[in-house]
Amino acid sequence: MRSSIALKLLMAVTGLLLVGFLYAHMIGNLKIFVGAKSFDDYAHWLRTIGVPLLPETWYLWIQRAVLTLALIAHIVAATVLTRRARKARPVRYARRTKVQGSYAARTMRWGGVIIALFVVYHILDLTTGTLNPVGDREHPYANVVADFAPGRWYVTLFYTLAIVSVGFHLRHGLFSAVRTMGQQTQRGERIARAAALVLSVVLVVGYLAVPFAVLTGLVD
Repeated sequence: MRSSIALKLLMAVTGLLLVGFLYAHMIGNLKIFVGAKSFDDYAHWLRTIGVPLLPETWYLWIQRAVLTLALIAHIVAATVLTRRARKARPVRYARRTKVQGSYAARTMRWGGVIIALFVVYHILDLTTGTLNPVGDREHPYANVVADFAPGRWYVTLFYTLAIVSVGFHLRHGLFSAVRTMGQQTQRGERIARAAALVLSVVLVVGYLAVPFAVLTGLVD
């Protein structure tokens, strides 16, 4: 906690772990386009990972615990680094020149708040089923279709806002992580920026494909 470099490395490692999960989760979500049976079978399979070595659903709970710890560590590291940056410049500039920076970099804090709220809602909606119109753990496909039905357009709107925030957060975060891990050349920076943009766009499109397919009737 005393070393800023260690905190930046912690942010990078935990961020990459969370990104890996997001991509794996996105790929699984896209199985909804194969059909209800395929999607439901996939959801049920997730509960049996590790069986018989582990009891049913234990893998999911271990995964959730690891992701929760990674998220907390990521937030704590970001908070400590932000406070240190402010303390390093306790007196505000009388006239502050506008600093050039990406939209993602300037909105990382608010994007993080939106993402955190979305994670809580998403768990209550499609994990526990508490806020879902169907809430049947045995039929995940029906839960998703009911969730993003045209009459619940506000859910799709909130989902879109959250996923776009994830995209901006990811674009800036991936680039920062690569730099923290030692990338310093101009060519490497160009590659890192391009890769971060492509990965972010793919993630956003992949996640939004599902709610908009339901909203437009492509998936019903």
